[in-house]
Amino acid sequence: MNAEKVNMTYMGDSYYQDSVMVTMKGFDIELVKIQTILISLDFSRNNFTGEIPELIGMLKSLKGLNFSHNMLRGPIPSSLGNLTNLEWLDLSSNELGGNIPSQLTDLTWLSFLNVSQNQLVGPIPRGKQFNTFSNGSFLENLDLCGFPLSRTCDEETDLQNSPPPTLEQEDDSEITNGMTWKVVLMGYGCGLVFGILMGYLKFFSNGKASWLFKWL
Repeated sequence: MNAEKVNMTYMGDSYYQDSVMVTMKGFDIELVKIQTILISLDFSRNNFTGEIPELIGMLKSLKGLNFSHNMLRGPIPSSLGNLTNLEWLDLSSNELGGNIPSQLTDLTWLSFLNVSQNQLVGPIPRGKQFNTFSNGSFLENLDLCGFPLSRTCDEETDLQNSPPPTLEQEDDSEITNGMTWKVVLMGYGCGLVFGILMGYLKFFSNGKASWLFKWL
């Protein structure tokens, strides 16, 4: 719950050291030695049923949490938003339902998320790390919608959940608008010059300007 920073040592004694297969950020990694600074829970590929307990949000030192490939039901606990040190979260291949809690956008260190193959519904939250996840993090759910999935929500929800424009996009928009006005002005200018030139040529070609020369 409140792990303190310790020196880099390995679990076990001087004669025997523990080993484990752990899934970290989507990769299965065999750790022949377990560092004591590795603070993660991997409950994947069991037959766990029921709901994920809200008390899981008290484990604030967790770096990784994996509940994938079980038979868990119910909503994703909003208390997971308290795990501010979390770097990877895998809840895929369960029977979880309801919305994705907006509190998960507070996990600023979260670099890997997988909630695919569940029964989640509603708009995908936007902001911070959630703006970086691909559609593979959310595939095969009952009724999820919004960026980055191709399935859109209603217009009001889309506006609320669409990612904010980047500085590059804003600059491109300003450049495009500026070029549009330049093209319009150039078009009017060219048309005006062409019209004056044609009138000038027609005026002098039909001899109607002879009186002007005599007067001058």
